Amino acid sequence: MTMIPVVAVGGATPAQAATNQFRGMNWAVLGDNFTTGTLVLQGLSPSDSNATVRAKANALYDEMAAMGVNTVRLPINTQTVGTSWWNSYRGAVDAATARGFKVILGYWEDGAASGGRITNLAAWNTMWSKVTYTYGSNALVYFEPMNEPHGYSSAEWRDIAANWLSYHYSAVKSRVLIGGTGYSQDLRDVCNDSRFSGTLFSFHYYAFFYSAMTYDAFLSHIRTRLGNCASRAVMTEFGSPMANGLDYADASSTDNFVRYLRAVTQVMRDNRMGGTYWPALGGKPTGTSGYDWYSMFSLSGSGTDLDLTVRNTSGRDRVRYGWGL
Repeated sequence: MTMIPVVAVGGATPAQAATNQFRGMNWAVLGDNFTTGTLVLQGLSPSDSNATVRAKANALYDEMAAMGVNTVRLPINTQTVGTSWWNSYRGAVDAATARGFKVILGYWEDGAASGGRITNLAAWNTMWSKVTYTYGSNALVYFEPMNEPHGYSSAEWRDIAANWLSYHYSAVKSRVLIGGTGYSQDLRDVCNDSRFSGTLFSFHYYAFFYSAMTYDAFLSHIRTRLGNCASRAVMTEFGSPMANGLDYADASSTDNFVRYLRAVTQVMRDNRMGGTYWPALGGKPTGTSGYDWYSMFSLSGSGTDLDLTVRNTSGRDRVRYGWGL
């Protein structure tokens, strides 16, 4: 594939990205992954066995694969790993890797009230020891020490992440995604920290983080937040309404969400950067709809016979464009 040079803010030309092997979706809990309980992803039931979770996951992955998906980002927390539910939940991981999907396992803190901080460092390390012991030798499984560490200063977060790398030595650095500072939306400090040499980076960018912008302003702002890190960055969360009929193919649209998603996916494509859309399923229900209006798919079916329907074909096509498809 021909690499496309991308000029960053300030005129510097960053190293070319090589992360577009991640063409992914987030599979989340309906109600969001910030919880003090076990993580039961939308479509699963707490009573499901490992075999049932695998069967349900395979049904959903079949549908996602039709869009070009080859990666799924799944949440973990200290209330899930090591429990009886973890024995079942692992079916979603194992079903993915068995078909050649990559899996990103990311830690969500114990409820939104935790304020972007790890509630119990000892429990967090115990959780990660179990996860990395189980999947450290599986080249398809990637580890994200913490999702959106916004409760820490840049220096605090970088120390925590560096200590994680030293402690969890079975996690190969090339399969670790260090989140940016704040809500993972700024990579400049982590990229410039030599302790993370050899890792990947997790980057989030949403329209609601910022005031409305023009398409060109979005492009400039995203590139600024990436710094020199596009070559190692994965856009692990980005998303836009898929349930209200927006036309993401309209380059002249004045809708802020359309300008946003077109800009995000253009930066991804220009930099050959991978990404996992938020969400495929799950997330925070919008109003009384019963679903997150950002969700790419609507879910139907019962038991292990589950089906997904794309909510917005222009949105789907724009995400595929961002993946380089």
